[in-house]
Amino acid sequence: MITLGINAAFHDSAAALVVDGKVLAAAEEERFTRIKHAKRPLPFTAWELPFHAMDFCLAQAGITLAEVDHVAYSYDPAQFIRDRHIGELITLPLSPSAHPPGGWDNVWDPLFASYIVNAPRQLASAAPHHLEARFRSVRHDGPYRFHFVSHHLSHQASAFLAAPFDRCAVMTLDGRGEDATTTYGVYREGGYTPLGEVCMPHSLGLLYERITTHLGFLHSSDEYKVMALAALGQPRFADVLQAHVHVGDDGQYTIEPLDLVTHFGPPRERGAALESRHLDLAASLQQVLEETVRQLAAWLQRKSGESNLAMAGGVALNCVMNARLRDSGLFDAVWVQPAAGDAGTALGAALWVDARQRLSSEADATPAPTGVTPLAPRAWRMQDALLGPEFDDEAIGAVLKWAKLPARKLDNVEEATAGLLAQGKVIGWFQGRMEFGPRALGARSILASPIDAAMQTRLNELKDREDFRPVAPVVPQEHLADWFSPAEANQGESPFMLFIYDVHPEQASRIPAACHTDRTARVQTVDASRQPRFHRLLTAFGALTGVPVLINTSFNVRGEPVVCSPQDALHAFFSTPLDALVMGSWLIEKGERA
Repeated sequence: MITLGINAAFHDSAAALVVDGKVLAAAEEERFTRIKHAKRPLPFTAWELPFHAMDFCLAQAGITLAEVDHVAYSYDPAQFIRDRHIGELITLPLSPSAHPPGGWDNVWDPLFASYIVNAPRQLASAAPHHLEARFRSVRHDGPYRFHFVSHHLSHQASAFLAAPFDRCAVMTLDGRGEDATTTYGVYREGGYTPLGEVCMPHSLGLLYERITTHLGFLHSSDEYKVMALAALGQPRFADVLQAHVHVGDDGQYTIEPLDLVTHFGPPRERGAALESRHLDLAASLQQVLEETVRQLAAWLQRKSGESNLAMAGGVALNCVMNARLRDSGLFDAVWVQPAAGDAGTALGAALWVDARQRLSSEADATPAPTGVTPLAPRAWRMQDALLGPEFDDEAIGAVLKWAKLPARKLDNVEEATAGLLAQGKVIGWFQGRMEFGPRALGARSILASPIDAAMQTRLNELKDREDFRPVAPVVPQEHLADWFSPAEANQGESPFMLFIYDVHPEQASRIPAACHTDRTARVQTVDASRQPRFHRLLTAFGALTGVPVLINTSFNVRGEPVVCSPQDALHAFFSTPLDALVMGSWLIEKGERA
């Protein structure tokens, strides 16, 4: 059975393909179109489907859309429309933004709802001309069966159906779905039970978005910058924020209307200097988020009785918050799905429909509001996020030959690259299948030595990033305890770079470029069996320097998606001060070109 998952309603459009319970491929649309986040989360962009990502997923299976059994779309328009009796027609003013919303939350909502309802028709008829062959011979009603899966159920399924647990509590937090902003559930004995939800207008994700905008950054995009900024400030506004966030004893919370200008001063203009009040507001927001989510997680643990927690939703990309939950003692282990943002809902929707349909061909994709929804036995667990396109040495060599670029094929990729890194060179690293999700996990990375403290500034300049942004270390899993703590947490691994760790005081001076201001680091561990070449590189660098740790940041520059193809890598390489590029077994150095 073949199930295609699609996320397209808001942002981070993506596709995933599940075959008989196993994930074959998953990718974000931005990697192919080179438009960051694929599109902005606006009501009038909801019609845009991730045709390039779908084309890749289908090609990975060697099939066309007509050969798919089920299509799972990670948004349910019926839940969004709710009790609005709009019949067969929608009305929209000629200038919508000049009119009040009327019976909708947003004046554009009727158009947004129409675009979602018509997603099956758009899938059947709107493929770009150059991709059309793979999308022929389908209608809006098939031959596959089309399923609308609610946004937060898709988030939940992307967590518990991918997690390494046989049973777990589940918590998802984001800006909003159809109406929900936070959801709770439990997965055990092959079934899923919803345990509650928080609905609009109360949203921790939207509060974080509002303050991100107030601080001069782009909402639904730059929240991670605010998280980094928080380490530089003092939480002197925390009491003001906390006074507007009220947590109940049943997993509910409310957020009172908050006048940001009155309490925190005028908004910062993009690019303007950062003042102490900006740093302190970021620190206050982060503290309130962490404490609120800790209280919600404590309720969920009591309600579910489970010892493990799986998480997804855009808020779950906050690695500082995740670490606080990990260290709280509420759960034995906390696991976060690496594409936790909206891209991951394509994965979750596909896994959910697959699990329902493998159990029974007549299963309804929508669970009962209460009670257990039975699911087929799991056939897959997410041990890595390497689900995107891959280019072998032959394909890379053909691109280099076509571009007339001098390149050298390496006999020992790891030792040669380690030697360059030990010389202080900054390397573009392009290996194997591309990562699914926003983190560079050793497939599309920029790598550098952490030994020179100036390397952080150098990398931020290279990527045109703000100077307060930290860079993350990567370490062989077996060496985690030598450098970072708590090394025993989460079974001693952190493969997705979604938790922060304390850097051992005696080691911090050896890897100064990898330490944030507060002597923490967002650590990735590498297992030799899952990423052998990357692990060998770390080992080789350790043999040369005594430090088996590298800086690993995403292979892109500000405003652009992570590179996908060899052509993307070459463009990034020659438009930045990168010293060398290692693609597969091929090495290109700037000095040779000069």
